[in-house]
Amino acid sequence: MKVTIKDVARQAGVSFKTVSRVINKEASVRPDTVEKVEKAIQQLNYRPNSAARNLAGTKAYAIGFIYDNPNAYYVIDMQNGILEACRETGYELLIRPTNAKSEAINQQLSEMIQRSRVAGLVLTPPFSESPAIVNTLEQLDVAFVRIVSGSGEGESDPNCLYIDDRAGAYAITEHLLSLGHRRIGFLCGDNEHHSSYERLKGYKQALKDHNVAVEPALILDGHYAFDSGVDNAKTLLAMETPPTAMFACNDEIAAGALFAARLQGVAIPEQLSIVGFENSPFSRQTWPKLSTVDQPIVTIARQATEQLLRQLRGADGESQRFVPQPKLRDSSGPAAS
Repeated sequence: MKVTIKDVARQAGVSFKTVSRVINKEASVRPDTVEKVEKAIQQLNYRPNSAARNLAGTKAYAIGFIYDNPNAYYVIDMQNGILEACRETGYELLIRPTNAKSEAINQQLSEMIQRSRVAGLVLTPPFSESPAIVNTLEQLDVAFVRIVSGSGEGESDPNCLYIDDRAGAYAITEHLLSLGHRRIGFLCGDNEHHSSYERLKGYKQALKDHNVAVEPALILDGHYAFDSGVDNAKTLLAMETPPTAMFACNDEIAAGALFAARLQGVAIPEQLSIVGFENSPFSRQTWPKLSTVDQPIVTIARQATEQLLRQLRGADGESQRFVPQPKLRDSSGPAAS
């Protein structure tokens, strides 16, 4: 027979309402009671029925994740991180791919929230960086946490989890500079993503701090896609004096750049160093493997969801900050003389 909340209450020697408060992480329950209930849940292998909870009352038990990102690895890691936090608290996950450029995006978002009874949303770029989206959610009075590109310094928005892309970009550019590279190409991602701007700022600041001139011709607009890396790498390699290194805004772009270089017989890293950003599977599936900047998406997604769940429980929130760190592999080496 399926274990019910009343079975847990009987095992723990408390009321089923107390069990419900423990499951929902309400702060009013005494620690020793929480321990007894959690022990009973574990002993009976109880799993809350989220559908029944949604039907039984006005409180919603679903976390929404909307996205517009062509990188499947990013989306999957986000889903896994959110699910880790949801499973521990009995929430369900509602996933909705959405076109961020749609003129009806705010209306679609409103309809989804009202129809699906979403308790709160985890927002990733470009939605998390859209003032119009934030304004819509505030008007709907729905809880949300935004994952945004920025240092978070001087800010204390409890609805934000900051990714310091600028610091990560600075560090990987400094790595290339330490290897003797002075002409370093920069392959941009999509302009609507603030991460592209932040990573470019980190690149430029590292050059400036090491007395290396920023050459606009070495900075190419692009997209977070493999083909963008291929095309822009070909453009840089066709220059009269091509760069000795390339910094791609993500690993997918970097993988495309590496592919283009190998097609032209350019040895990596003997003739050209290539680095990426994110430490996605793309960085480990190339040959040679890519030096990159480690951005732990699963961890980031989990912590953003935990931040949202605290907000739903009425607990005091605080912003969080991640600083991605370089992950050095075989695609970067000393500048060719």
